[in-house]
Amino acid sequence: MTGTTMERPALRRRRDGVAIGLTVWGVLVFAFLFLPILVMLVYSFNTGRLLATWQGFGFDAYANAWANPVIRASVVTSLEAAVGAAVVSTLLGTLGGLALARAARRAPWVLWATLLLTITLFTPEIVDAISMLPWFVSLGTDLGIGVFSNGMVRLVVSHAVLSVAVVTFIVRARMQGMDESLEEAAADLYAPPLKRFWQITLPVASPAIWAGALMSFTLSLDNTIVSSFVQVPGATPWPVYIFSALRVGLRPEIAAVSAVMFVLTLVALAVVALVLRKSGASTEDMAKTLASA
Repeated sequence: MTGTTMERPALRRRRDGVAIGLTVWGVLVFAFLFLPILVMLVYSFNTGRLLATWQGFGFDAYANAWANPVIRASVVTSLEAAVGAAVVSTLLGTLGGLALARAARRAPWVLWATLLLTITLFTPEIVDAISMLPWFVSLGTDLGIGVFSNGMVRLVVSHAVLSVAVVTFIVRARMQGMDESLEEAAADLYAPPLKRFWQITLPVASPAIWAGALMSFTLSLDNTIVSSFVQVPGATPWPVYIFSALRVGLRPEIAAVSAVMFVLTLVALAVVALVLRKSGASTEDMAKTLASA
């Protein structure tokens, strides 16, 4: 009894030490991840001419960014392309995810479809960019399909191609846990297929659909490599504008617009979390759905 009683305080101290160490490590990891963003937010209020030279606090960078037509045009282009890519990839990815979830696992086409989608996830973006550029040129110039010479169409299609696989896998993971007896019961009550889909399947899949749409939106916003290859004059997205601005030095306007877009991303994430909460998902389910994105 005496030996056991003496071991308990030592074991408790050891556990407390491990807990403190893990807490410190977690704080360091979060600091490593978020301190650069915090620095960007702070320097967005810099009144100096260059981003790295702090001269004072003010809102000059935000005002100058709003007054710059080139910056406004690039931001609008990025937002329009992100929304378009999110819509296209969500529609295609939802249909693909539902098809994969309901198909027999050993069906040959399921294996090949999963393989092709996985390839699009792991292919380096520079390879995608090099392959998409001549494809758009061939369609728009050689075959005379003028829509593929439009800069916005190029951005939406190329960004959607890179996001379809993400949405498909998120929706498939969600729908694989669905109880098929719900749809069977609705069919026994003479509910038509479209009504079963609208009232049963779609509400169950909606958290994954929203998460996939959010992921597609954010992936499109920060796409630089593919965008720099497929964009045409007059349709330059924001990441490509930043990349070109590196040659002359970053200005506080870059940080100001980046801060606004970061806030927009947080708002989109909050909207998805609200939708998941209203759909009855628990905190654990919300975390799993958003983490799967």
